Amino acid sequence: EGTHTQLSPLTTLYVLYVQADVPLQPDFQDNKIIGQWYGIGVASNSAWFKDKKQFLKMCTTVITPTADGNLDVVATYPKQDRCEKKSMTYIKTEQPGRFLSKSPRYGSDHVISVIETNYNEYTLMHTLKTKGSEVNTVVSLFGRTPNLSLELQEKFKQTAKEYGLTDENILILPQTDKCMPEA
Repeated sequence: EGTHTQLSPLTTLYVLYVQADVPLQPDFQDNKIIGQWYGIGVASNSAWFKDKKQFLKMCTTVITPTADGNLDVVATYPKQDRCEKKSMTYIKTEQPGRFLSKSPRYGSDHVISVIETNYNEYTLMHTLKTKGSEVNTVVSLFGRTPNLSLELQEKFKQTAKEYGLTDENILILPQTDKCMPEA
């Protein structure tokens, strides 16, 4: 089971090089990030995002610790008339707040960095996604509630722009009552 986190050496080098530029939440504590989050904003320069942008809606993400000290991340989002679930395991690195993950479905490698969080309100994440020679940047904003201040939404947009994303790459996800857990 241990082979699924292997990145090619070249990818690893590139990813580490790019990641050196991504700051991490100081003194990150993953036990405080567990629980439920709402996907508030997403920014990406991938072709997939461009195609799907007008269909994307707010989703929920639940983070739970695994027995071996990593994090299980399950996102639930509306797709046509049903709720789709997407699960990933975030594997800890020696840097607290930085995780590796692999999407078995798409064959992509992800390096996830928690840029900033106050644990009880919002989390800003940066993901570097590599698939073959294609490298994409994703910046995401999560909230503990579906409504985050405009100030935090602005911070998210500015952060996305710092990583080279443009206005057309940035989306505040429209709220939906589909696939939302009962409060």
